[in-house]
Amino acid sequence: QVQLEESGGGLVQAGGSLSLSCAASGRALSRYAMGWFCQAPGKEREFVAAISWSSGSTYYADSVKGRFTISRDNAKNTVTLQMNSLRLEDTAVYYCAGKDRAYSGSYYVPDSYVYWGQGTQVTVSS
Repeated sequence: QVQLEESGGGLVQAGGSLSLSCAASGRALSRYAMGWFCQAPGKEREFVAAISWSSGSTYYADSVKGRFTISRDNAKNTVTLQMNSLRLEDTAVYYCAGKDRAYSGSYYVPDSYVYWGQGTQVTVSS
């Protein structure tokens, strides 16, 4: 099975940018469709963005459209979430997740994903 590890979180001022990276090991990233989710204290885990295994399709939560960009490099086994124009409400732990590319479950729900990283904290300050 694949192991996922996020990096790139940190503290940033509102309006700033961060780039989160998810590194995959154990199996080729190309076997999986990938997603990013976030979870703020006291809230449910929420969909942020997802990308098909071939990068042919991308999906975004309405709240991040136009601000965040998901991309992947299967040769380097990495998925990136570029986060621009960050807002206070983007503060959360961000998780990278993977689901088998043959699985037709929704990109938007956490239950579709089998593999999860440990998460990386993103804090946006005023």
